[in-house]
Amino acid sequence: MRPTSRTSAADGPRRVVAATAALLLGAALLLAAGAARAESTAWDDIRDSLFGSERAILPAEGIIALEAPYRALDASTVPITVTSEIPQSEGRYIKSLTLIVDENPAPVVGTFHFSPANGIASVSTRVRVNAYTNIRAIAETSDGTLYMAAEYVKASGGCSAPASSDQDLAMARIGKMKLKQLGAWKQNEIAEAQFQVSHPNYSGMQQDQVSQLWIPAHYVRSIELTLGGREILRFEGDISISENPTFRFFVKPQGPETLHAKVIDSEDKVFEQSWPILVEPSS
Repeated sequence: MRPTSRTSAADGPRRVVAATAALLLGAALLLAAGAARAESTAWDDIRDSLFGSERAILPAEGIIALEAPYRALDASTVPITVTSEIPQSEGRYIKSLTLIVDENPAPVVGTFHFSPANGIASVSTRVRVNAYTNIRAIAETSDGTLYMAAEYVKASGGCSAPASSDQDLAMARIGKMKLKQLGAWKQNEIAEAQFQVSHPNYSGMQQDQVSQLWIPAHYVRSIELTLGGREILRFEGDISISENPTFRFFVKPQGPETLHAKVIDSEDKVFEQSWPILVEPSS
């Protein structure tokens, strides 16, 4: 006698029903995750603290655009670029830009202050991301209007990630700066630069890899860049900026001038350096 098969014609429809149920469950879980993201109260608290609940924040379309990776390769150095879509004119310009990482222990990465001397208020930097979160860029124009762009980023552990170098080496290099002129700089034309200061920017959530002791928070608190005596960029920050803070930004040189940088950290250490700016004749 042949063995009786344990499958039947009814098994096919049952498999279809099971598969459909699994798909519906997966969709429900995704919707629940999206709802949970949308219902997070972190942003409400941050907004009230920084701007007040009554102040309007408009969509950023046509004012700024925010670029951030959906899934970060390294949570301790997540690249962020904010591109201004309006020129910096005396009549109307972006005077400040605040970066926020909703779920970080210190959610306010910092605020960049601009002026018409920038030509365009765009900036690129690197931030720490401690958990899956929204990253926000809030621009305030010279007339006091607020605009917001946001991107969701998948990354975790960025605030407690070990530093890239040991503590002794990091402290030996602290305060050293670099300035790079990107492309040709011409008089009264918009030009791009990259600035970096060597600083461990310890978050207070990291351990020394040798002693296993907690490293106290020690970070860059402010950076002020001037060109020919004109303030072109000022940054006020906290622990969420990555180690060795790096900024790409724009300026509008009026001729051969000196760019001066002043950096102050959370221990009130002051570092300063100047560079002569090379300017080509205007076309």
